[in-house]
Amino acid sequence: MARMNPLGTDARPELAATFATFERILGVVPNSLLTMQRRPRIVAAFEALTEAIMDPKSAVDPGLKRLAAHMASRAAGCQYCQAHSLVAAGTSGVSDDKIAAIWEFRTSPLFDDAERVVLEFALAAGAVPNAVTDEHMARLRDHWTDDQIVEILAAICLYAFLNRWNDTMATDLEAGPRDLGDRVLARGGWTGGKHVHPG
Repeated sequence: MARMNPLGTDARPELAATFATFERILGVVPNSLLTMQRRPRIVAAFEALTEAIMDPKSAVDPGLKRLAAHMASRAAGCQYCQAHSLVAAGTSGVSDDKIAAIWEFRTSPLFDDAERVVLEFALAAGAVPNAVTDEHMARLRDHWTDDQIVEILAAICLYAFLNRWNDTMATDLEAGPRDLGDRVLARGGWTGGKHVHPG
């Protein structure tokens, strides 16, 4: 059960446009933001950071950044964010087939070497303690510029905030992301954990 109840979507009218943006991305207004809205400036700052990192005109595809966020969330153990990041990857243009193959990213022909390097880096960056090595950075630089690496790491760090938030709050997982988790992630051991309750 969530450790703090989310407020309604109409509790802070000034956040209506922000909530509409996240609903377009995720299909729902996330319970994390509905809890966070007790401090509206934090929600506004989070939206601004998300827009800067996931800018569709940036140097790294936002879909890949969402997959990196997924891997970082997997390393951190946040099952709420694992599901949400894959929903967002889909709305960012990642195909259903690629999302379904996320457990096999190391071997699936749907992923190229540049993507694999990013996802391995994200797993290491999301680990506690941090497991990134000089070798990870060297392999990234075989495929990506320093500017692109900054974008990739920013996506990982954006979700690090969410991982801590949602696991601490035991945020309840909404139906859409939960369905994706059940369809795609459960075969790898995902259960929804503290974010899913029977009944």
